[in-house]
Parts: sequence; C-alpha cells; structure tokens
Amino acid sequence: MGVTVDVQQVYKYPFEQVVASFLRKYPNPMDKNVISVITTEEKRDVSTGIIYRKRIAVCRNVVPEILRKSLSTLVIVGKTVSILKVPSIELEEESWLNPRERNMAIRSHCLTWTQYASMKEESVFRESMENPNWTEFIQRGRISITGAGFLNCILETFASTFLRQGAQKGIRIMEMLLKEQCGAPSAE
Repeated sequence: MGVTVDVQQVYKYPFEQVVASFLRKYPNPMDKNVISVITTEEKRDVSTGIIYRKRIAVCRNVVPEILRKSLSTLVIVGKTVSILKVPSIELEEESWLNPRERNMAIRSHCLTWTQYASMKEESVFRESMENPNWTEFIQRGRISITGAGFLNCILETFASTFLRQGAQKGIRIMEMLLKEQCGAPSAE
C-alpha cells in the first residue's frame, strides 16, 4: 500500500542562504533524532557548474517500543529475523546544486530495513517565481512497509505521522537557522 507525505514552503530568504542553511541544518539540538550527517562524496561538474553531494545521515530508531517488541522477531520464509531492534537508521541523500539556475534537487532513501520498508524522498529548493529573493521548497516522501503482515498498516500510519511532524520540525529549524544567520526575512 504505502503512504505519501507532501510538503511545500516558501522561505523569504534568497536561494543561496537557504541552501547554505539546509546543508548545515543537522545535527541540531532542536532535533535530537538526527545523530550525524557525513558527506561521503562531493564533486563539481566543470562544464555545468553543478555540485553533486552524497551524504549519509544516522538517525535514532524512533519506532515505538511496543511496535519494536511486536515485530522484534518475525518468521519469514522459515527464518527467524529481528527487524526493528536496531538503535539507529541510516539514510542516504544525494543532491545536485545548480548555482547558475538557482535550484537544488535532492533524493534520499533509507539504507536500513530495505528488505521490509521503502522510504524515499524527493525535494527541490528553487528560486521563487513570486519573488526572486525568496526560495520555494517542495518535498514528497513515500514510505511503504512489507513483510510485517497485519502490522504493515500500523507501521505505515506511524511513519506517515512521524514524517509529517519531522517535515514541519525541519521547516521550523530552517526558519530559525535562517533568522539567526541572515536576520529578518525579506518582505519584498
């Protein structure tokens, strides 16, 4: 089945400031679920100027203990498997920053639990059509759970709620960082 979460936000700050804040956003004391973010690859295409980055984020396992216990051991194709008893989850993020066109595309997916869950996000930061001094952020996340039987739906519902709350928290963190680093937002 799966669930989809869509988020849109206009930051009243220029594109360059928003992207710089995004790249510095985590770890952050406002979100203790993100433990670390490490850039594993970065390169610039000399002909286009596009900067490619690959980062790995390590996040706390936020699945509630009751669900961890319910799914701590499943028998799948004759094998007993412990699937939710991990302290952390890894996410891979790839981004393509085009400074000339003032946009950055981001794709991320979960590296943990890949045989039971699929979590993918696609995001874009781009210059606002409403005002070139503002930046639009558009994100679509999708998660689907398999292999947990009747609990698939429960886990997807939890994931949907968590992703929506996480996206809103991320927006609040970005707004706070932008205000701290760049001052009041641009009103024009």
